[in-house]
Amino acid sequence: MPASTLEVADIFRAAGAGYRAAQAGHVSLAQLKVMAAIETCRTAALGGHVEACDGCGHRRIAYNSCRDRHCPKCQGAAARTWLAEREADLLPVGYFHVVFTLPTQVAAIAFQNKAAVYDLLFRAASETMQTIAADPKHLGAKIGLTAVLHTWGSALTHHPHVHMIVPGGGLSPDGARWVSSRPAFLLPVRVLAKLFRRLFLVGLSALHAAGRLVFFGGLAPLAERQAFLRHLSPARTKRWVVYAKAPFAGPAAVLAYLSRYTHRVAISNRRLVAFDGAGVTFRTKDYRRDGPERYGITTLGTDEFIRRFLLHVLPKGFHRIRHYGLLASTGRRANLARIRNLLAAPPPVISREPALSPNRLTPCRCCGGRMTVVEIFGRFMQPRGPPTASASTRMRAT
Repeated sequence: MPASTLEVADIFRAAGAGYRAAQAGHVSLAQLKVMAAIETCRTAALGGHVEACDGCGHRRIAYNSCRDRHCPKCQGAAARTWLAEREADLLPVGYFHVVFTLPTQVAAIAFQNKAAVYDLLFRAASETMQTIAADPKHLGAKIGLTAVLHTWGSALTHHPHVHMIVPGGGLSPDGARWVSSRPAFLLPVRVLAKLFRRLFLVGLSALHAAGRLVFFGGLAPLAERQAFLRHLSPARTKRWVVYAKAPFAGPAAVLAYLSRYTHRVAISNRRLVAFDGAGVTFRTKDYRRDGPERYGITTLGTDEFIRRFLLHVLPKGFHRIRHYGLLASTGRRANLARIRNLLAAPPPVISREPALSPNRLTPCRCCGGRMTVVEIFGRFMQPRGPPTASASTRMRAT
């Protein structure tokens, strides 16, 4: 199938049934639901409606979206909606991008304990940022941040990490002034990495002591306390990866970044190159290299591709976008208003139009006229055909 039309849904429809049969008992209910949602997204299985142009009479069928957060087709609209809400939160300051990554010894435990360990990753990373920022030796201010969980590497391997967008400064302890960071420097990454490592390992040890971690397969021996501590021993001495990028070039760049990261799924349809039934070829990026060598092509067997995609299904109800500090939901509006007042900044002007829903009517592609819904059909139903001239004649005759 050519890359221009290839979608993850096509792969699931062609090979999903065989994969489910071969892996019966090894695919979770959550993963099965994700597969079903992606396979049926924008098909007659979910129902839809028929639109007709008020000008030229052109008709088109629009099937409903699954709206699953793991579906590559549905996340574009979800991202636009979320961004429209976040645009008012932007401040007239520089913004930094910080990434916290879990080492290999912990990533395997995280995979078998997604809800508990991913939540700990959020808590440890956010506490690290706020603690170091509040230290008078560094920024000496209370900061706000938005954190987004990603669990994948470019080749769909399990690689849990948190991306953070952080304004370049914060409120003084008494809340009376805005403390700006240096133009190209927020906080020292080595200091962040050491505290992050300590906070995370202490939290992970507490989860184990409380019996909140489970272990299967090759990790089963880690249920025993001493084996668990020995397994983590290398992680206690190695340097953990905390990466800080240069600040964004203005609020528009922040929004562009957020639109790419907040609602990203493990792989987008744009990265797919080919699918021949036996294997899937897709574009990858090696972040350890620079220049043209960074970009490559990877081919996986179809079952392996599906397996890797399903590695990144999140637990039901798990929030992968979270706000902390000054941007926490409870006090965000008041904090932003105070900061704008201290910066003598005008209220934000929301220039963009409200986000489109996945099923909003777009103009007629033939004449640009207004489209109107003329029929709604339910799940697993097909729309009725438009009336013909002969049918109309028969109806008048009767």
